[in-house]
Amino acid sequence: MAVDELDTRILRLLLEQPRTSVREYARILGVARGTVQARLDRLERDGVITGTGPVLSPAALGHPVLAFVHIEVTQGHLDDVGDALAAVPEIVEAFSITGGGDLLTRVVARDNAHLEDVIQKLISLPGVVRTRTEVALRERVPHRLLPLVESLGRTARG
Repeated sequence: MAVDELDTRILRLLLEQPRTSVREYARILGVARGTVQARLDRLERDGVITGTGPVLSPAALGHPVLAFVHIEVTQGHLDDVGDALAAVPEIVEAFSITGGGDLLTRVVARDNAHLEDVIQKLISLPGVVRTRTEVALRERVPHRLLPLVESLGRTARG
């Protein structure tokens, strides 16, 4: 879906000021409240905006260890393993991938011993052949979309 300059301005405000009202967004942008609401509704309907909830910190919730676990799966069992991963609360994301492995998961844990327990749980899932774990030491670039939105805005203007 293509976004125009107004869409990118709205998205930027959503990212920078997520608790602001639609009325205030309209005032800042100099457009009608109905226009902003219609744009937001369309962006949600088109899947550009996928959520509006708070962003939580696993570390602040007592899970400061972050690891990426590559999982190799027996052929034909990818869906079964994917479904089983959804039942492991320490897995915060999982993706099917190409390259070294079939799945890549982002796992959080209380400490290294807890991480080992989670990995042992993953290894015991039917269909899992092997895992490979990489522990994150420090976040260098936090999850962000504002630079992408800004580049889309430049493209829309250009």
